[in-house]
Amino acid sequence: MARSRHRVMSWARLLVLLGLGALLLPGCTPSGSITVSGPSAPPVGLSQADWLTRIAACHLLRVGQNLDVAVTDSAVIAAADKYGFKVDDIIERSNQLVREYASRGSALLTFATESCQQVSAETGMASTLVRFEPDGTLRTTWLRVDGAEISDGFADRTISELRRSRAVGLVINSPGGSVFEARKLGRYLRTMGLRAAVDEACTSACIDVLAGGAERYVTPGAKLGIHQSRVPRRFSSHEGGQRYVADSFLYLREMGIDPDVAIAAASVPNNKILLISLSDALQTGLVTDVIERIQ
Repeated sequence: MARSRHRVMSWARLLVLLGLGALLLPGCTPSGSITVSGPSAPPVGLSQADWLTRIAACHLLRVGQNLDVAVTDSAVIAAADKYGFKVDDIIERSNQLVREYASRGSALLTFATESCQQVSAETGMASTLVRFEPDGTLRTTWLRVDGAEISDGFADRTISELRRSRAVGLVINSPGGSVFEARKLGRYLRTMGLRAAVDEACTSACIDVLAGGAERYVTPGAKLGIHQSRVPRRFSSHEGGQRYVADSFLYLREMGIDPDVAIAAASVPNNKILLISLSDALQTGLVTDVIERIQ
């Protein structure tokens, strides 16, 4: 990670002041402003140096996942502003971590993942991927998938396209399909800090993709629908069906969404659709924000 290449992302503190989520989602207007004050003290039990290490580890996670130094995490930017850390100090500490964990990659991955969770919790900023163009401006490219059924191989194809286009999020409108493929893609979105959005209709297994977004947006006219999934043959017994519902419950809980959504879906026959109101989608955490449009 050559330090000179890092200079492309000065992170211009204005990212935080202007509302990071809005800048990364075309068409989204900031709902509020951020008040700038003096640096905060590190969390209880951590020294300034320890806290810098955790923030740097979160930054390093995004760099390592994308094999790209022109990326970071939105929570890292928020932490740099809140705690008064210089960007160069965060970068230098991340480079030191690479050397310290040279032969213990899995341990560094675990530490970095936990660090992102903690930095996000302490700053109140969702842990999401931030990309920069070569000139230092924000990259706002989203991958759009409209009307496609979630069939075998859908997750891998979409993941490949997300990587190829260097997207910061996925706009998905789909009638659903394979729950396995949807959750595989949803978990990838969450792990990578990628956002998800719907501006037309997302029903059935598509809801599991939306649920995976690190932040989840819908437009006012978007339709979100749930129903019973077709239970795979291996789950065809009564006990197997119960296990399938339990898997849906656990997946939503894993994503930080009210798992009662899975119970509601289980009560709707597969040949019908229950539309979720935007107020309910927000209350359950299925959606994090309603925006006017997605360009």
